[in-house]
Amino acid sequence: MKITYTGRKVELAPAELKKVEAAFGKVGKVLDGKQEREAHVVLSQQRHLNRVEVTVQFHGHDLVGESADSDLFTALNEAIGKLEKQATKVRAKWRDSKRTPRKDALVSESEPQPVAAAPVDAEVERRIFHVNHHKARKPMTLDEAIMEMESDRDYIVYRDASTDRLAVLVRRRDGNFDLVEA
Repeated sequence: MKITYTGRKVELAPAELKKVEAAFGKVGKVLDGKQEREAHVVLSQQRHLNRVEVTVQFHGHDLVGESADSDLFTALNEAIGKLEKQATKVRAKWRDSKRTPRKDALVSESEPQPVAAAPVDAEVERRIFHVNHHKARKPMTLDEAIMEMESDRDYIVYRDASTDRLAVLVRRRDGNFDLVEA
């Protein structure tokens, strides 16, 4: 991690710089991936108060850790801690978000295009079932679910009144029922 310091009425000694860079080591592990990040540290002093502002650009976000304290290193550590929390949060969001490649990148022009092997007439008709999640429906007992099930339906999904869990009642080919409880 590359660190740039700007001191307004404050200068850091070389020994103090080593301590600050050691504190940035942990944040650098979170931030530095394939490329090295650049952190900008602004130190300022007003009367008895030391203000620290640390700014890093990470995955399109400006991460800013600000802190103020009478002790310079306490303020630095607090600002670095805030920056680390923001970095872990942004990194988790970036990691968990769905990032799919564009369609152009998937099929390049140099690759041969797949040819459909089956004719259009031989396509199999597919049935699509849409499940509606209705939380406003009242729970049912097993007997109510059997009565609710129509003669042309093969299954029903309902919320069991006694356990308040989802259950699936399936009609078998021989006319009996199977109950699947979640």
